[in-house]
Amino acid sequence: MSSFLVHKCVCHDINFVDIKKYIIEQGISNVKALQDADICSTKCKMCKPYLELLLKTGEVEFEPGAYLNET
Repeated sequence: MSSFLVHKCVCHDINFVDIKKYIIEQGISNVKALQDADICSTKCKMCKPYLELLLKTGEVEFEPGAYLNET
């Protein structure tokens, strides 16, 4: 297990916890809606696969590369 967990969109400096709150408040169901609202994942987009996991699982912290294990 890594001592570092992915927990935020670095480019927008917003934690997945806060993104999850926004998702719930706004009824968002996909990453594109977050991008269109300029909340996250519009610059380097390295958080996109983790945001997809957040939407799928509700989790807000991930092992690096966790999305690679998804089928």
